[in-house]
Amino acid sequence: MTRRSLALAVLSGLLLAASFPGAGYSFLAWFSLVPFLFALRGSSTRTALLLGFVVGLVFFCGTISWVADAVHVYGHVPLPAASIITLLLCIILALFIAPFGAALVHIRSSRPGLVFLAAPSVWVTLELARTNLFSGFPWALAGYSQYRMLPVIQVADLAGVYGVSFVIVLVNTAIEELISGGKRFAPPLTAAAVLIAVLGYGYHRLNDDVAPGRVNVAIVQGNIDQDRKWDPAYQSEVIATYKRLTRKALEQKPDLVVWPETAVPFYFEGSDAPYPTLTGDLRRFVRSGGTPLLTGSPTYEKKDRRHLLRNSAFLLGRDGMTKAVYHKIHLVPFGEYVPLKSSLLFFVEKMVQPVGDFQPGAGYTIMKVRLPAGEEVAMGTVICYEIIFPDLVRRLVNEGATVLTTITNDAWFGRTGAPYQHFSMAVLRAVENRVPVARAANTGISGFIDAQGHIPDASGVFTEAVLTRSLTPGSKKTFYTRYGDVFSWLCVLGTLLAVIPLPRLK
Repeated sequence: MTRRSLALAVLSGLLLAASFPGAGYSFLAWFSLVPFLFALRGSSTRTALLLGFVVGLVFFCGTISWVADAVHVYGHVPLPAASIITLLLCIILALFIAPFGAALVHIRSSRPGLVFLAAPSVWVTLELARTNLFSGFPWALAGYSQYRMLPVIQVADLAGVYGVSFVIVLVNTAIEELISGGKRFAPPLTAAAVLIAVLGYGYHRLNDDVAPGRVNVAIVQGNIDQDRKWDPAYQSEVIATYKRLTRKALEQKPDLVVWPETAVPFYFEGSDAPYPTLTGDLRRFVRSGGTPLLTGSPTYEKKDRRHLLRNSAFLLGRDGMTKAVYHKIHLVPFGEYVPLKSSLLFFVEKMVQPVGDFQPGAGYTIMKVRLPAGEEVAMGTVICYEIIFPDLVRRLVNEGATVLTTITNDAWFGRTGAPYQHFSMAVLRAVENRVPVARAANTGISGFIDAQGHIPDASGVFTEAVLTRSLTPGSKKTFYTRYGDVFSWLCVLGTLLAVIPLPRLK
């Protein structure tokens, strides 16, 4: 590895990181990998693996540095130790980018004509692996950098966010081929044709007629400080804040009010004192307003002298009674549970104070919200981290949800780029499934996203907010909703065909 190739790999990592919310220069993604691709020319497979690792390490250090802040401030871990923990996470994630360089060098040496199309396929394969392996962490997939470029991301209703990633890497590869002085015109011409087709499809979908909104949703952002959220001394104040903001929201006569994840600072429907009293008080408040409420709350179930904790969402009807409950399916590792706690990672809970021991939910829940005219709207809810998993959200819509709500508590992120990165992923979920999304966050960003990815209203961070918007439920399931990651698995197949050597004919 030369200093030049190392500098080019670092530059690619920096450019790619800068294309994501935080810095937010999305146009950089379209040529961010070009320096790295230059560095790969003439490199050995081993050197390419190391250069890919460098790109990944720089990229993730630039996009998930907020983890150190969360672990330090809320996990009460000393800053040096929190920084080391974050660095280790970045190293692990960089291992999902390292093979990209090695695969390209291998393909270029054995089948140079396939490099152009193989590069985006390999990239998508590695993103799909990062989404699904070891609980999954599909944060900052390349396609998310374009969440505000609506003509580009419309193709997600066919191929998911991975399809957007594919096009980005395809264009990067074509640019590098063109600048390198090769005489092959097929790569740039093919990339141009694909990009034109994607943009053409995007503008076509953006010109689709949109029916008028039918369900009026109000979002309440309480902006409750994380240190006060579970302090019994502030319990009444927290509840009073949400009631005050909800009364303001009710002035707009919504069909549904949405509170964030764990907005209720007690175990709703808990059987131990004082939970029955607090639960009854909230039911009376909802009944007095005559408007359904969706709220997040921790819950527990007593079993074999143990309390099984869950992160849950409750839909309360106009009468204040529970109409539906959803228990979070995909839990946050090291936040809501410790993987391999009984064996390998027994020491983690002693290092980080707030690590919970939650139980995952068993299935998807479709919540029916009855409108004043008698019509019912099928609504699906995901909690916090779940919105970053395309297949999980897709399955919920495939079960019948025509409106999505996502409730979250992003106070952990502090004043970093993470709240904006988290919000950007909800935009792709809306486009993939052609359903509107209402997002309620404790400290922001709360907001609405329509089925085309427009963001008509969004709050700031660390401020109280009440937002109301009329949403148009989805009317037709997309190809992606019905069939999932078909495109991505075709990329996996393409990658295997490109990297596995063909048997030589004798």
